[in-house]
Amino acid sequence: MASRRHVYFNLIMIIVPWLSVLFLGRRTFKRYSLSSAIIGVYEMISHMVGQKRKWWVFYDRPRNFLRDELPFDIGPYMPLSMWILKLSYGNFKKFALMNALANGFFAFLFMPFLKRIGIIRLNRLSYLQFFVYIHYKAYLLYGVQYLIEKVNRKRSSLAVENR
Repeated sequence: MASRRHVYFNLIMIIVPWLSVLFLGRRTFKRYSLSSAIIGVYEMISHMVGQKRKWWVFYDRPRNFLRDELPFDIGPYMPLSMWILKLSYGNFKKFALMNALANGFFAFLFMPFLKRIGIIRLNRLSYLQFFVYIHYKAYLLYGVQYLIEKVNRKRSSLAVENR
């Protein structure tokens, strides 16, 4: 059974980031949602692997992917990916720096906080290893968005030629 603290934490972690998407804009949401969703699915698969290898441990028993890992994926991960793409796509250095700051905050400040309040703790990973584990996906996100933009450009140029 999940503790009340864990349930409230999950609700806040899902609702607050998605409320911020209201300020993102429809065009921006449409432009970046596919790449964020693709990387979100990849992140879910990565979390299943991490859970199986016991890289982290949630304090509530029994273990449950839907209650434990999924709120991290659908909560802050996808909206934050869209925001970072909106604010920095086209400037790779800015993109890498923004992701490094966000992932560093999560790995080095937020994870110890989660351990202190009894939600999750790292088990077989150090904070630095966990940072690398979450940070490399930023480059996959950029690559996926680049490919999507390339396909869309090609599609629009073909539409112009056919007129």
